[in-house]
Amino acid sequence: MTERAEALASKFELAHKAVVSTVEGLSDDQWKATCEEEGWPVNVTAHHIAAGYPLLAGLIQGLAAGADIPTLTLNQIDQGNANHAEQFANTTKDETLQALREGGPAAAATVRGLTDEGLDRSKVVLQGMPEMTTEQAVEALLIGSTAGHLESIKKAI
Repeated sequence: MTERAEALASKFELAHKAVVSTVEGLSDDQWKATCEEEGWPVNVTAHHIAAGYPLLAGLIQGLAAGADIPTLTLNQIDQGNANHAEQFANTTKDETLQALREGGPAAAATVRGLTDEGLDRSKVVLQGMPEMTTEQAVEALLIGSTAGHLESIKKAI
């Protein structure tokens, strides 16, 4: 574990713990409120965060390892998000908390396992965008996405 990896993992854990704490405190009415930015109910947005952890951790790990990861399009991401919203429209708070509690520590462990060399590796991750280093992917995709969706949830409740 490097200092950079530890700092990133700790920053992610703060965002993750804030999500778990917020979800734990939601009432039934708040669970059904709509997040304006996503256009999804809070339950779907919270589950989206949890479901994203293993996907993003895998992407980050592959990027750090120099693996041949596919370049995604915005359409692919939008379609995946729409499918998720439909599939998990009735997800419960307990199911979401379980997914958060399993995925968060696993994602943090993935980040902690990164080397400085791995953090510096870069590749185009999103079609039409510049290359992104692994460190930038952790900051923007894992930490930033978690924090952004959490803020959306907080605005909805």
